[in-house]
Amino acid sequence: MNDLGEQVAKGSWRTANVWKIALSAFFADFGYQAVLAGFPIFLVVTLKAPVWAYGVAMAFSYGPGALVAYVGGRLGDRTDHRRVAIFGNILIPILSLAGLVAVPWEAITLFVMGWLPRNLRSPSRRVMLTRSVIPPNRPRAFGFLHALDVGGGVLAGLGLLTLLAYHVAFRWIFLLTIIPLLVSTGMLVLVRPKQFLPKAPTLEDAQKTPKDKRMVRGVLIAAALYGFSSYSMGFPILTVAQSSGSSVWGVLSYVIFLGVSALTGFWLGRRVKGTSKELAGIGYLLAAVGSLGLALSYALHGGLLTYYVPIAILGFALGAIETLEPTLIARFTPQAVSGKGMGSLSASRSIGLFLANLIMGLLYHFTPVDAYSYATMVALAAMVVLLASTRNVSRPRSQG
Repeated sequence: MNDLGEQVAKGSWRTANVWKIALSAFFADFGYQAVLAGFPIFLVVTLKAPVWAYGVAMAFSYGPGALVAYVGGRLGDRTDHRRVAIFGNILIPILSLAGLVAVPWEAITLFVMGWLPRNLRSPSRRVMLTRSVIPPNRPRAFGFLHALDVGGGVLAGLGLLTLLAYHVAFRWIFLLTIIPLLVSTGMLVLVRPKQFLPKAPTLEDAQKTPKDKRMVRGVLIAAALYGFSSYSMGFPILTVAQSSGSSVWGVLSYVIFLGVSALTGFWLGRRVKGTSKELAGIGYLLAAVGSLGLALSYALHGGLLTYYVPIAILGFALGAIETLEPTLIARFTPQAVSGKGMGSLSASRSIGLFLANLIMGLLYHFTPVDAYSYATMVALAAMVVLLASTRNVSRPRSQG
């Protein structure tokens, strides 16, 4: 009996392919999250670049990434998702070279060149996970993926924090991240395509209706709006680091964010039904609450705890969003074009992130309060749009 047969017979969903895909995500984040967390400090504090330059760097990582993600999803549909995922993943270590240069624009260029391949492979990795589990198990599988994904980021953050405490130079820290990134690619190579669900139209596909298309449209629009509010966590890292006068406390905020997010993905995957109301409530609404908390903390000159609590709320929100968004897209998109669906999801988020980081960088230059207040309002708008556009179509189908 193959892995999919065992899922039906025994209710088991942590198959060999699920483990390999999730471990690939774990090692990928164990690598590049250390660069992601350290890059704002390296760029702004070490290389003396202005904060708006960091916003530009993140914008150009996510802006072109929208197109790259969409192309990656479509390319996987037409060719092979496993090969697309491997190709993109093996190019990510380019960003680990950013610490070798001393000119801000050169560091930004290397970071962006390594980040774009990550966007290329993300839709195909999600499709492989979708096709590795039967529909009722997808919320658990995506929650598990997110938990290991971000769990690797937690270890990366702790490693970065430790190395910074011992005054290790960023160039050596960034170069070390190449090792787990290569292991991540190796895990994707081990994925067995023979264990995937077939691409042929299924009974579930045949039952899809115009309401399903409306659901997908609503999720994509809301994901784009959430992207407009979803700034890089480099901004809170800078806020805490500059408020406390310590890079270590700034990096610790990122560890808290990722740790809560990882636990949330694992915990929610077994409890949510996968509806748009859940996404709006425990995802977008809590994201707004977290950003509002950061604005108030800065305005009231709060201590470290007053920053860490809203950052933890943002981590919970991200865990919910990363579990529920792909679950909804997988449910309402036909198997044969699942890559297009996941690519569209990544592209929608990236389009928002492109402008969000530009706007956050500009507003942050005046005051962080304005930046975080902007993020609060747009996250609330994402919640309202999702609820309005998916009304009466968010109830999951019975699995019988």
